[in-house]
Amino acid sequence: MKLERTKVLIVGAGPGGYVCAIRCGQMGLDTLVVEAKALGGTCLNVGCIPSKALIHAANEFHKICDAPAGPLGISTSGANIDLLRTVAWKDGIIRKLTDGVGGLLKKANVRTIQGHASMIDGKTVEIATEAEVLRITCDNLVIATGSRPSELPNLPFGGRVISSTQALELTERPEHLVIVGGGYIGLEIGTAFAKLGSKVTIIEAEDRILPRYDAELSKPVAARLSKLGVAVHTNVKAKRQSEDGLIIETANGERNIPCDKILVVVGRQPVLDTPGLEALGLDMQGRYLKIDSKCETSMRGVYAVGDVTGEPMLAHRAMAQGQLVAGLLAGQNASWDKRSIPAVCFTDPEVVSVGLSPQSAPGTKVSVFPLSGNGRSMTLERSDGFVRFVTNVENELVLGIQAVGAGISELAGQFSLAIEMGATLTDIAATIHAHPTLGESVQEAALKGLGHALHA
Repeated sequence: MKLERTKVLIVGAGPGGYVCAIRCGQMGLDTLVVEAKALGGTCLNVGCIPSKALIHAANEFHKICDAPAGPLGISTSGANIDLLRTVAWKDGIIRKLTDGVGGLLKKANVRTIQGHASMIDGKTVEIATEAEVLRITCDNLVIATGSRPSELPNLPFGGRVISSTQALELTERPEHLVIVGGGYIGLEIGTAFAKLGSKVTIIEAEDRILPRYDAELSKPVAARLSKLGVAVHTNVKAKRQSEDGLIIETANGERNIPCDKILVVVGRQPVLDTPGLEALGLDMQGRYLKIDSKCETSMRGVYAVGDVTGEPMLAHRAMAQGQLVAGLLAGQNASWDKRSIPAVCFTDPEVVSVGLSPQSAPGTKVSVFPLSGNGRSMTLERSDGFVRFVTNVENELVLGIQAVGAGISELAGQFSLAIEMGATLTDIAATIHAHPTLGESVQEAALKGLGHALHA
């Protein structure tokens, strides 16, 4: 068995792991990262990036198909999509990005090993590669093993029942796709396949889609789904497969929905089955590893970042935690503050939420500007949605910003910056925004909160 030593050993090369590794390397720390599958983790390989590629292809196809029915005077003689080529294009993007991550790790002098890790103790990890078994000792261990799709006991993955990973690998569009779960993953994929021509049905156990967001944010999304022909059933439970589809339980009893694919997207679970990890006896918080404000677990010198540490399971949260840990290991003094983490649903229209919502901050001031008053939205033929501020009544401090609208995700950084910098309504209202842009709606929402909106 080959023995090696390193200052920092990172298990998992997803967004949290590889960002932590790059930053450690940049600061001169001897760093090694081990990954069992592909660099980039879930987000780059089977999550964020491939899903957005599919969404883009679906949007472009839908524009062509829908153009003759619109008011722009565009006519087409018909359109078709070769999903096999689309998937090949998507896979090409993934290869470029994974190669890029490898190049960045190499540039930062980080050693990478592809293999399966087993924890011996908090300072020692064995790595089984195709060629050999390595035993690595380290001063600091970072656990960044990510998450995987959750299964339903009555609908295990296999055959007709697929996960989000498998949905993004389909080379033929399903004639009828039933989606169990009305959260953001199910709606993103469902909307894409509806635009590609599939019949789509969404099953949600709660009383509305996007149950983690407030009803005002989900209304425009629900309206768009209806326009696209997507059937949405709420307060309904998926029971079991039938010979030709899915049995659901409604208030009026059981019903069969014939379909050729059942996509189950009911959340994700942390990957904590690395051999030897349980024996470390790390404190847990529910099903996640418990960490402190410095992302350190209950064992000194053992850190955890990303999805294994809990909600929100977002790549940018993992990246921020990875950078924090790297800084701490290099001697910096920092602690975790997650007040301004943006959450984005790449639905149609898109949804962004940063900071506090009106429901989570009673007694605050709420100001809303509709995108129907924004010139840029009108030229894009998509004026459904709004921008909303939640502010402190006494000092105008911005506590939260939410928005729903086509292309609104590109404003998420501005929203986060406003909260991170402690902006007030006056700060935002007094900032000149370019015309005509979607960003003007942010300024208008702030002006409205001050009582003198110009276009509403």
